[in-house]
Amino acid sequence: MSLSSNKQFRATASVEMAAPSGYLSAAIWPLLPFFGIMCGVYTLLCTGWLLVCWLQWRDLLRIQYWIGGVALLGMVESATYYGVYSSINSSGYFNAEVYMFAEWISVAKRALARMLVIIVSLGFGIVKPRLGPALQRVVGTGVLWGVLGGINAWLRLHHKANDSNRDLLLSEVPLSLLDSAICWWVFVSLAHTMRTLQLRRNTIKLSLYRHFTNTLIFAVISSIVFMLYSIKSYRVLPCITEWKEVWMDEAYWHILFASVLSVIMVLWRPTNNNQRYAFTPLLDNADDDEDEEEQFVNDAYGVKMRGTSTSEAGEAREPEPAHSLDSDLRWVEENIPTSSLPLLDSDEEIINTKFEVSKMQ
Repeated sequence: MSLSSNKQFRATASVEMAAPSGYLSAAIWPLLPFFGIMCGVYTLLCTGWLLVCWLQWRDLLRIQYWIGGVALLGMVESATYYGVYSSINSSGYFNAEVYMFAEWISVAKRALARMLVIIVSLGFGIVKPRLGPALQRVVGTGVLWGVLGGINAWLRLHHKANDSNRDLLLSEVPLSLLDSAICWWVFVSLAHTMRTLQLRRNTIKLSLYRHFTNTLIFAVISSIVFMLYSIKSYRVLPCITEWKEVWMDEAYWHILFASVLSVIMVLWRPTNNNQRYAFTPLLDNADDDEDEEEQFVNDAYGVKMRGTSTSEAGEAREPEPAHSLDSDLRWVEENIPTSSLPLLDSDEEIINTKFEVSKMQ
């Protein structure tokens, strides 16, 4: 027996595909535990950083506040991503607004991190007490990177599999060029800062900047190597065969960022001798001209500079032999009353001056 009908009808079907672990596909499911681990890592970093900052809160440097802010943004970013993927895995629905919020947090973190690297390379708080006109360029660079990064994040969110990659590639080109310019700026500034520290014979700060430079060189080289691998494996192939490793294309950059941030936190961690990395006027201005030094001492401290002795027979003055840095600092300690310093120093300079006097005693 057979049945036939010519009537048309409309049916609505709901197809549901779920793995034993949830609704996430096998290609991106590893991102769920990954961001959970990253959230725990950033929580430990923030907790440890907050603890050591609380123990040394009297001697904190300005740069250490920046480092704490970047670590906090990293924790919020990882927690938001974990919440997004956990929601998709449990319900099967994608919340575009929450995911876009996570992308904006990620863009803000990366922009702030680039500003942090720039101001460290310029020697802010270490070699120079303020950035001056360079501050506007640093802020402008961070804002520009944030705008370009936000546009790229929005295009990646709304990009469909069958659409052309032209708009997405056009948004990545300005970001790549800006990152290249930032790298050039950072390494040129680092070379200038390290040259200044070598001339001032400040071995402690010079060692700090050498470790920081080596860390950045490692980050740049590893980024270039992985970028070439990613283009070869995931971008140019018509069919991705290594789909099990696709999640690493996103996870790698978070791992690299957290690793570099951890090294920076170790290098600039607050310690009992925290002010040895700070800008110290008595030491970091050692290359000033003699006339400026004499005017500074006479006007500020009310004492006269040492002069050469003249013979009773009226002979020509003998040139004073060059003094080492230790003898100059010893003379400052013996002839400059520390009680007059608060009359002219700012709060930051008072702390630095007291620290230098305590080291010489």
